[in-house]
Amino acid sequence: MEPLSLEKEDRIRLAAEIQHFMAADLDVDIGNMDAERLIDFLATSLGTKFYNRGLKDAQALMARKADDIQDELYALERAEEKRG
Repeated sequence: MEPLSLEKEDRIRLAAEIQHFMAADLDVDIGNMDAERLIDFLATSLGTKFYNRGLKDAQALMARKADDIQDELYALERAEEKRG
């Protein structure tokens, strides 16, 4: 499996958002390189957890949809006529 990564534009935007957050909310000024290091750290430490959670949510959705399809197929069944 490929490692988690971001598109260049997303990475630039996220670094700017981190810099703004750090300055506005924590009164800490960091440079672009520090913001990118933080992105790498968070992607490594949290990225897999969020990715796996997304997969579990997708699996649950697919299971519900498969159940719905099964119910719809069952509803299409025709009763067999008894002859005799």
